[in-house]
Amino acid sequence: MGTVTLGVSIAVPEPYGSLLQERRASFGDPAAYGIPTHVTLLPPTEAEAADLPAVERHLAQIATGGRPFPMRLSGTGTFRPLSPVVFVQVVEGASACSWLQKRVRDASGPLMCELQFPYHPHVTVAHGIAEEAMDRAYAELSDYEASWTCGSFALYEQGPDAVWRKINEFPFGAEGSAPAVPAQGGCSVDEPSLQP
Repeated sequence: MGTVTLGVSIAVPEPYGSLLQERRASFGDPAAYGIPTHVTLLPPTEAEAADLPAVERHLAQIATGGRPFPMRLSGTGTFRPLSPVVFVQVVEGASACSWLQKRVRDASGPLMCELQFPYHPHVTVAHGIAEEAMDRAYAELSDYEASWTCGSFALYEQGPDAVWRKINEFPFGAEGSAPAVPAQGGCSVDEPSLQP
């Protein structure tokens, strides 16, 4: 069956998602329309296509134990000079994102991977483009604000055309696409809290 390139992320909802995608394109980022606006939980990761059912069960189980939480974006940041990225900052919901990404990458699951850099939730608005365009992205979105209640995360696959497409969404507190493991030993399934 071969391998697939997977990613797990929290989608930035409308109207914010399209607006930030349009702005990313306006700064000259050629990847803008191939990447839905998001907060990464699992960076691009190679997996065996045959492992997809196990991946979806793993993600569904994580979602079942989660609860919706507030997300707020405000202002810009950058990883330069370490990495050529300008982003919109996650100022509320970061600890919940961190909680989620640890579970997604847990060594007991099918998506274990080492991160190249320490986890820092953010929304990329420019990546690998000219320095002047990066500066413009940083300045023009410095007063950007958005907030919503995050109720799910999703699994994406990168196609041969480099476009990321959603495979499945996993709502918090729901069974998602796979049966949830029932609570055992008197433990409640929703014990883990995504509240900061």
